[in-house]
Amino acid sequence: MRNSWLPKAKPNLFQGIRAKRSQLLDQGIKLIDLSIGEPRGPALLSARRAAADAVMSNKEDIHRYQYNDSPGVPGFSKNFIESMVKTSLNEEISFLPIPGIKRMLGLIPLACGSWDQPLIVATMTKPGYTFIENWCTYLGIANYPLSIDVENTFRFQLKNIAPGTKLIMTNYPHNPSGRVSDRKYWEALCEYCSENNIRLFNDAAYYGLSHSQESCSLTEVATDFPELSWCEAFTAAKLIGNATGWQIGAIAGSPDFIGDIAVIKGNTDEGFVAPMAAGVNASVNTDLEGILDIREIYRSRLVLLIDILVDVGMKLAIKPEAGFFTLWMIPQEAFGQKIDGAEHFNLLMMEHSGIIGVHFEPLYIRYAVCEDIIANSSRIADAFKKAKVAYI
Repeated sequence: MRNSWLPKAKPNLFQGIRAKRSQLLDQGIKLIDLSIGEPRGPALLSARRAAADAVMSNKEDIHRYQYNDSPGVPGFSKNFIESMVKTSLNEEISFLPIPGIKRMLGLIPLACGSWDQPLIVATMTKPGYTFIENWCTYLGIANYPLSIDVENTFRFQLKNIAPGTKLIMTNYPHNPSGRVSDRKYWEALCEYCSENNIRLFNDAAYYGLSHSQESCSLTEVATDFPELSWCEAFTAAKLIGNATGWQIGAIAGSPDFIGDIAVIKGNTDEGFVAPMAAGVNASVNTDLEGILDIREIYRSRLVLLIDILVDVGMKLAIKPEAGFFTLWMIPQEAFGQKIDGAEHFNLLMMEHSGIIGVHFEPLYIRYAVCEDIIANSSRIADAFKKAKVAYI
C-alpha cells in the first residue's frame, strides 16, 4: 500500500504561514507581507555580468564538479571570507567552499562523528529557525535549545550549556532577533569550548549585513585559541542584492574541523555552481559600493519600521544590529481580544489587517523589511492603530 513512511510531524511554521497567505489572497485580502525573509529582485549587476561571462566561457574547470576545491574559481573561499571579516586570515585557518549554509547544517554533526558515537548538540532555535533542530532529529542526534531571550539580550550564558554537550551550533548575527556577538562574548565562549573539548560552529549568514560596529565574527577571535576546534559559515545569498537563489558561500575554521567536514562533504556533495561563484567573486572584489548600498537599504527600512510600530504601541524585543528583520513582544490584547500566544496574534493581524509576520511561540513575532516599508508605511501604521495593541 502506498502511504507515507514518515512519522506524523507538527506542521512546518513557514508552510503554515504560506498556506494562510494563499487563503487570504484567494479571499481578496490585500496583504503586506512582512514574513518573508527573502529579498526580491535580481542580484547586483556586477555579479550577473561576471556569472554570464563564466557561463559562456569554454574553460573546462568552470563546467566541472567543484567538490571541495572549486577549480572553476580558484581561491574563492579565502577571498570571499576575507572580504567579509575585519582581520587578515593566517595560515592557521582552513577553508572550504559550500553551496549555501542550510544544506550544510546536517554535515556539521556528521563531521563530529555522530553516525558512529553519541553526540549532544546545543542550538539557538528558541526563538530561531529550526533547520539545525530538524537535521538533528532526522539524523537521530540528541539536541537541545540554549536559553536566549530578552533577559539575556539573546546571548546565552555559559551556565546554559548542558553537561555532555560536544557541539555548539550558534547563529550570530541571530535570526530572528538581529542580535550580534561582540569580541568579548566570543572570547568567553571560545575559552569555555576549548577547555571542555566542545566543537564550536557559527552560522554567520547575516554577518555581511551587520549594522553595528560591535559585530564580530567567530573567525576574528577563534585563532587566539589554538586548542579550539571551530568553524564558521558565510553566504553570499544575503550580501549581493536580492539573491537568495545564489547559494554560494564558504566555511573558515581550524584545520581539524574543516578537514572532517571536507571528508563528509566530499563523500556526499559535488559542490556549488561555479559561474555563480564567479559572479560573487566579482561583486566582493569590485562592487563594494553596491554591497554597502544594499546594507543601507535594509538598515534604513529597519529604522522606519521600528519607528512606525513603536509609535503605535508595539514593544521591540531588542534593537536589531544586523539583517533585515525585527523581533517584537506579543501584546496581551489586540482587536479587543485577549491574545493567546504568538500564532493567535499573527493570525488576527493577517485576517483583520493583511499584515503577515512570523510567529515564534509563545512570546515573539518577527517582521521583516524585504517589502518596501516606505511605500507601505501608512498602511502598516493604520493596521496597527486598528489593532489597538495593549500590554498589560
